[in-house]
Amino acid sequence: MPRDSRYDILFEPVRIGPVTTRNRFYQVPHCNGMGRVYPDSMIAMRGVKAEGGWGIVSTEQVDFHPTGDVTPYTEARLWDAGDASVLGGMCNAVHEHGGLAAVQLVHNGQDTGNIYSREVPIGPVHRPVSWKNHPVQARAMDIEDIRAYRRWHRKAALRARSAGFDIVVVYAGHDGSLPAHFLARRHNQRTDEYGGSLENRLRLYRELLEETLEAVGDTMGVVARFAVDELLGSDGLEWGNEGHDAIEMMAELPHMWDVNISDWDNDSMTSRFAAEGYQEEYVSFVKKVSSKPVAIVGRYTSPDTMVSVIRRGIADLIGAARPSIADPFLPKKVEEGRLEDIRECIGCNICAAWNNISAPSRCTQNPTFGEEWRKGWHPERIRPRESQAHILVVGAGPAGLEAAHALGKRGYEVTLADARSEPGGRVARESALPNLRAWNRVCDYRLGQFALMTNVKLYLESALTKELVLDFGADHVVLATGSTWRRDGVGRALRQPIPGTEAERSFSPDDIMDGNRPPLGSVVVFDDDHYYMGSVMAELLAGEGYKVTLATPGNCVSSWSEYSLEQGHIERRLLKLGVEILPRHLVRAVNDGVIELFNTMTGDTVKRYGHLVPVTMRLPNDELYYALIATPSSLMSVGIKSVRRIGDCYGPATIAAAVYEGRRYAEEFDRECDSDGVPFKTVKHVLELGG
Repeated sequence: MPRDSRYDILFEPVRIGPVTTRNRFYQVPHCNGMGRVYPDSMIAMRGVKAEGGWGIVSTEQVDFHPTGDVTPYTEARLWDAGDASVLGGMCNAVHEHGGLAAVQLVHNGQDTGNIYSREVPIGPVHRPVSWKNHPVQARAMDIEDIRAYRRWHRKAALRARSAGFDIVVVYAGHDGSLPAHFLARRHNQRTDEYGGSLENRLRLYRELLEETLEAVGDTMGVVARFAVDELLGSDGLEWGNEGHDAIEMMAELPHMWDVNISDWDNDSMTSRFAAEGYQEEYVSFVKKVSSKPVAIVGRYTSPDTMVSVIRRGIADLIGAARPSIADPFLPKKVEEGRLEDIRECIGCNICAAWNNISAPSRCTQNPTFGEEWRKGWHPERIRPRESQAHILVVGAGPAGLEAAHALGKRGYEVTLADARSEPGGRVARESALPNLRAWNRVCDYRLGQFALMTNVKLYLESALTKELVLDFGADHVVLATGSTWRRDGVGRALRQPIPGTEAERSFSPDDIMDGNRPPLGSVVVFDDDHYYMGSVMAELLAGEGYKVTLATPGNCVSSWSEYSLEQGHIERRLLKLGVEILPRHLVRAVNDGVIELFNTMTGDTVKRYGHLVPVTMRLPNDELYYALIATPSSLMSVGIKSVRRIGDCYGPATIAAAVYEGRRYAEEFDRECDSDGVPFKTVKHVLELGG
């Protein structure tokens, strides 16, 4: 159907210097864990974004000199002509679908340890390298070093043009680049013309913009990507003073402004800590001081909100990283009037987390992300069915929902059954916890798609036994029955149950989500999961009036959430709620209402009174699976050809992993797979050996 006319404004072209973007959708630079290490995957992923209608598709950060080597992070690289050739593949993929290709040139300065290049790091002043506390220091750049750095940047812009890029992004954001370090007073105590006043601290960034414009500005758009507030108060840039003044001083210099807040933890806050459009209050002033186009971000997923941003004069382009990952076809769906088909980003940051562990990113909503080249998966297309098979999917959690959705798109007859009265499994239960409501979009999207499919039937309050499955008449059965949290404390640190948990009732996250509570008073949340659940349990109970202690064997609360950019936000929220945090502590025993803990470093014992809420590990709900496969003859007699487990029933992990397993089952169904082989394409480097 044609798009609603109120969205026409989103498809107006915008001129950016010498180039013009076809619409107002801008996939801002975002890391993806592929880059130079898995370039084919990166190229295919960016090409799908352009196919989906994004007017501008940018690289991640691209380091352009060996003194800015970001190893072990797997970003893109533009050190020489060979790197330009690789990135040219991305340009071709974007141009094939009518998009503009942008490159973000980055030198991370004092943040980089140069552990691959072995070059001495550089920065505004002598300073230890900040990332991962590498045991090296960045040396202070003298004037000749600054001239060399400007020369490297200019050459990189020229290499980018030769690669085929249409736009170059000059980067001073996220407290993560040399221009940003020169700009920040806390990093720059120089007394020469590059230090002291704002004008002096801004000098390097101005020179980079001017020289980039001079080198390539006649044929390429030059974008200034700039953080206007660091949320550090007077210790950093603030939009009300130096952030505003810096923009005003350079207002008409670039072809376009791409503005945000810093650092990355703030710019990419999860939905647990920030709502859609949360950056507007910081960046709305930019269009008032500059006549140039302005792009902003804020995890925009609603087309109506996007239109509002444009009409209110806050921005000219809608920037997106995470929403473009969750749905690469978001612009095209708006254009074609298919708003109900949009897979909205849930703001969980699993994409950032995998990049931060130097692995290809993944997405909770979009299981095809990162698999466009490796497995040939596409976010909108899937091969048609190859038989008349009827598949019974047991369990309507994230794995079951996605399996039924993808199988339904292939054209198979699918029956999806769940024992509960509402669909969604762990997604529905967890999204009811504090500030996780957006996670239910995983369920909402797939249920919305079922409404358009006559071949997928959903039955709730349908607990299936072995006998019922055998009597059902399906050709294939897939078990997506989820998992259950342990109550006894067994997990990473403790391999035996905590003494006393058998006699005195402890409360698992499942108990809490089911509405069961200990008597109001004191509780100890023992978090050996290290992701979000332990802190969410503490937040929920503290909000209900319990006196909460969170004990963890980790060095800090929710230590793994450092990768999802949440750890600091989590800890601050818990402290504000009055939660006592005991890092490096294990539970030794529970006895007569006394919970005995000990410090793993000192051995000192700590006692707390109340009930225990262990958050340690989950066990697969696989009883039905083993009951079915125990008698192969029974399966054969009723025509069941296969029984499979997927998602948490197979191996408890993240919601993203469960959704991926559902998609994988559907993709591989009716296709013979070599379980001994590699289930995806890999890059091979062939050496020619002399005779």
